[in-house]
Amino acid sequence: MKTTLSLLAAGVALLLALPFLLSQGLLNAAIQMLIAALFASAYNLLCGQAGMLSFGHAAYFGVGAFGTVHAMNALGGAGLLPTPLMPLAGAVCGLAIGGIAGWFATQRSGTYFAMITLAIAELIHSLAPHLKGLFGGEAGVSTMRMPAWGFGFGTTTEVYYLTLGWVLLSLALLYLYTRTPLGRLTCGLRENSHRLRFLGYNVHGLGVLVFAVSAMFSGIAGGLQVVSNESANYVVFDPALSAAVVLNTYIGGVQVFLGPALGAALMTFFGYAVSDLTRSWLLYQGILFVLVMMFMPAGLAGLVGTTARLRQRFGLARLLPVAALAIGAALLLSFGGAFAIEMLQRAFSQDYRSLANLQPGGGWPPIQFLGRAWLPLSFATWAVPLALLAVGGLLARFARQRLRTLAQREADAPLAAQAAPLAERTGGAA
Repeated sequence: MKTTLSLLAAGVALLLALPFLLSQGLLNAAIQMLIAALFASAYNLLCGQAGMLSFGHAAYFGVGAFGTVHAMNALGGAGLLPTPLMPLAGAVCGLAIGGIAGWFATQRSGTYFAMITLAIAELIHSLAPHLKGLFGGEAGVSTMRMPAWGFGFGTTTEVYYLTLGWVLLSLALLYLYTRTPLGRLTCGLRENSHRLRFLGYNVHGLGVLVFAVSAMFSGIAGGLQVVSNESANYVVFDPALSAAVVLNTYIGGVQVFLGPALGAALMTFFGYAVSDLTRSWLLYQGILFVLVMMFMPAGLAGLVGTTARLRQRFGLARLLPVAALAIGAALLLSFGGAFAIEMLQRAFSQDYRSLANLQPGGGWPPIQFLGRAWLPLSFATWAVPLALLAVGGLLARFARQRLRTLAQREADAPLAAQAAPLAERTGGAA
C-alpha cells in the first residue's frame, strides 16, 4: 500500500512539473493525454467494471462538449459558472443524455446492448450536421475562455493546470465510487446479473445508473476538450472516437483502475509522436491492439503486475536474463515489422507509382528510408527485416523456454527437499 501511494505521489508530482519541462507544443499534447485518460476511465466504469461493452460512447463525450461550449457562450465565464467550472455543464448534459440513452440500451445485454449503443451514437452523429442551430453545421461552434478567479486562462500552462485539476478530481471520484456498495454492485452486474436479480436488486435501474455516471464523466472530458480548444464540431460524435476509447481501454487493461488511463495517455502520445513520421500509424495502433489481446489480455497495466509477481516468485537475479531476452525480442520484432511495413507502404504509395512511371523503361526506382536508398527488388533489402524478425523470434522462444525452466525448477525443489532426508536414512541404514 505504501509503495502504491508513493508511486501515485510521484506521478502527481511529475504531472505538476510538466509545464516546466515541456515545450508549449508538447504541453498541448499532454492536455490531450489527460482528457483521453479521463474519457477512458469513465468508459471503463461501464465496460470494465459493469461488463457492458459500448460502441458509441463518443455520443456523451460530444454532448458534454457542446453543452460546455453553449454554456461558455451564454454565461461568458461569469456568474455561477465561471470558466474553471464550465466542465460541470458537460457533466450535466452527459448525465441527462446518458440516463435517457441508458434506459433504452440496458433493456438488453451482451451483443444487443452493444448494437443499441452504436445505433444511438450513429443517430446523433447523423443528426448533428443538420441541426445547425445546435451543433453549428460544418463550422461548428466557437467560444472563448474568459478570465475568472484571478486567472486569465490565456496561456497553455493555465489550461493545463485546469485540465489536470479536473482529471485528478474525476479520477478520485471514480475510484471512490468503486469502493462504495454501489461500486461493488456494479461489479456484480459484470459477474452475475441474474444472481443480483434473484437477491432482489433492480438490475435495470442499476444498469441505467452506471451508464449515466459513466456518461457524466465522459461529458466532463468533452467539456475539458472545449475549454482547451475553444470550439466544438460535430466531428466529436465520429465513430472513430468511440473505437479509440475502446482500443485505449483494453490496451491499458480493464482489470486495473488506472489501466485505461495509462493506455489512453500512451496511445494519444503515440499518435502525436508517430503520425508525423509515418502514414501507417493507425496500422501500428491496430497491430498493437491485436498483440495485446493475444499475448497480454490484462493489458499494459497487467504486464506490470505480472512482472512484479514473477520477480517475487523467482527473484530479481534469475528474472533479469529472461527480461533481457524478452526486451531484446520485442525490439527486434518491432524494428523488423516496422521496416517491412514502411517499405511496403512506400512501394505501394501513389507517389512511388508516379515516380516509377517517370523512370526510363518503367523500372523500380530505389526507395529512400532511414537515410539510404533501398532497391525494392533486391534480396538484400528484404533480408534485413527477415533477419530482424528471425532473431527476434528466436530470442522470444529462448525467453519462454528460460521461464519454463525456472518454473520447472521451482516445482521440483519441494520434491528434492523431501527426497534428501530419505536418501540420508537409506544411506545410514546401508
